[in-house]
Amino acid sequence: MYKGFLLIFLWAASSTRISSQTIVEMLPGYPGPLPFKLETGYIGVGENEAVQLFYFFVESEGNPEDDPLIIWLAGGPGCSNLHAFFFEIGPFKIMKGIFVDGVPALQIDPNSWTKVANIIYLDAPTLTGYSYTTTDEAAYSSDTLSASQTAEFVRKFVKDHPRFLKNPLYVTGVSYSGIVIPMVTEKIYEGNEQDLEPIINIKGYMAANPVTDKIGDVNARFEFANQMALISKELFESTKKACNGEYAEGYDSNLLCMSRIEEVNKRVKDINMSQILETNCDDSPTNMVKAVNPIIREEHISVWENPIKMLHEQPSLKADTFTKCYSDYYYASLWANDKKVMKALDIRKGRVEEELFLCNTDMKYHSGYTKLPLYEFNVLSSVVYHERLIKRNCRALIFSGDHDMMVPHVGTLNWIQSLNLTITESDWDAWYSDDQVAGYKTTYAQDNYSLVFATVKGGGHTVPEFKPKQCFDMVSRWFVDKPI
Repeated sequence: MYKGFLLIFLWAASSTRISSQTIVEMLPGYPGPLPFKLETGYIGVGENEAVQLFYFFVESEGNPEDDPLIIWLAGGPGCSNLHAFFFEIGPFKIMKGIFVDGVPALQIDPNSWTKVANIIYLDAPTLTGYSYTTTDEAAYSSDTLSASQTAEFVRKFVKDHPRFLKNPLYVTGVSYSGIVIPMVTEKIYEGNEQDLEPIINIKGYMAANPVTDKIGDVNARFEFANQMALISKELFESTKKACNGEYAEGYDSNLLCMSRIEEVNKRVKDINMSQILETNCDDSPTNMVKAVNPIIREEHISVWENPIKMLHEQPSLKADTFTKCYSDYYYASLWANDKKVMKALDIRKGRVEEELFLCNTDMKYHSGYTKLPLYEFNVLSSVVYHERLIKRNCRALIFSGDHDMMVPHVGTLNWIQSLNLTITESDWDAWYSDDQVAGYKTTYAQDNYSLVFATVKGGGHTVPEFKPKQCFDMVSRWFVDKPI
């Protein structure tokens, strides 16, 4: 999912820090004053506020008083939201090979979601980006703890920014954040019921190619490979029969199933799982087996060991491959680690632990794992939280790039259909961007709950990165409650 993007991992020198806010008027790499309002800061959460979360906050360039307030959560878990800031929904793009005052140059992104929303880009409670902890114990996290701390962050942020109390709030994000998004949303509703201050104007949630049902998401890769003609119909049928339709949880004793899965892996091992039409960038020796095979087992750690890959390991690539696959992230890493940049962002001083990738590898999700040294994957499926939200006055938008084999749209559609909602105004109808078909949508509802599921034609795993204009058009309509 994310490639070779280095960040500085900072720890605080003191044991307790209070919330802080900094208005950033100038940024290294951009010539002149910023054409939008940017705030950075820290908010402490958890016991004794030992987890200090860093955020970027960009006020809407449209109508900040009325436009929605959204918090965007990255994947991983343990991935920084600088990826979203530069490559998905943020106000800037990195200019490759161009430098201003010694740092990579920045240019305005015409498809930034900040044109229609106030956006909080949160370095999540998993020691990512510029966030840090004041104790060793606070470095440990989990799906449920991450959701709880994110909900705490949201309430504290709104308390610190009372002018946004009335703005409709949406919890949003991509990839592995699909596990925590409905959990955070439900916790905010619950907090309102418990009269926690301040009362949040929560209206719903949005998720892009979301990890949701970890077994179902992996199983769906096999069906996707068949639909996209990556394997033959004969191999699909024989594997389906041998494995009884369960590929993520195959058994060692079922040798025929294992041999069929191995045949599938031979045919898809060189496919880019994030976007099957793109160059395969995940070809370092340490990555080849784990990263690309959609269904695999290894050393009996798990019979479905292949990860829902969120991070590319340190690549060992030829120069031409590096240029094709990683140059954007290389220049972004230079910017993020520059001392002038960190000073402008008011990053807290502290001990520099080491340079890290965009994602904290100690928290990277691997299918079949339940625990890593710093993170416990203690929610196998977040479908139950979607079921709870059905009882709320709540809106949801779920969208998937239809060329993503990491978390395929077919698996996402499967769990949406399991909610037994009523199809309302559209059933797999085309939706448009610039008068061209941009994907297909189905609209569901039950009582005061509504859900739109949309595919984005040609999109990959981090959908707005692959199809920025289409995604911008989609959310611009959805935010104002218009058909996408």
